[in-house]
Amino acid sequence: MQSSSPSVPDVSVILPCAGYGTRFGAPYPKELHCLAPGVTVLDRSLEAVVELAKSGLNVRLVVVFATHKLETVSYLARYADTFQMVFVYQDESFGPGLDGAIRSALPMTQGPVALVLPDIVVAGSDTPGKLLDALRHVEVAGWSVVAAEERDHDTLRQMGALAVAEAGGVLTVGAATDKPADPSGFNAFWGMVAVTESEAHKLPDVVGTGTNPLAGAVALMVEGIVNYNTPAG
Repeated sequence: MQSSSPSVPDVSVILPCAGYGTRFGAPYPKELHCLAPGVTVLDRSLEAVVELAKSGLNVRLVVVFATHKLETVSYLARYADTFQMVFVYQDESFGPGLDGAIRSALPMTQGPVALVLPDIVVAGSDTPGKLLDALRHVEVAGWSVVAAEERDHDTLRQMGALAVAEAGGVLTVGAATDKPADPSGFNAFWGMVAVTESEAHKLPDVVGTGTNPLAGAVALMVEGIVNYNTPAG
């Protein structure tokens, strides 16, 4: 993946920021929750995307927002020199959910696409380069996920659950579903998703209720993934 023009991205990253974060219960967007002096949840969630830019890729960050998220839009100005940023309002005709946010962003994407959630932080010393690894895998497999092992059923019910198994020395997703009512049979959940340009139109189905396109994806495991649904994480 080599950059051909400053205006043509090598990879597009969808960052859905239009949600209300009602479970978080703070008077500010949950992605702006402070984790350390000058560091927010959003900064941590974007670390892997920053690594893409550091590797030499031209990264287009497609931010989906709504009128109540202008504070987040302002905060992202600090990344203006790192990414080519595109801001798009969530199209209400696509629905208010995460799938609607992804559909709103897709027309603005070009090249392989990664889905990064602003309230999900991937933890571990080797994790910043995992998204770059995932993008390399999509060139062969079509889909890849950055995931963490999880056995707790309550956690799996809140996440994009995966059944990950080793096949031929490669960890692969055997089955996937978003927020399963019955999490038995699942042993992991995803934190980031990467997909080829030709398959990107299926990205909304990753968080939908129908057939999930993550079955067959390569899984790259990390130490842990934190979902900041509450101020305590």
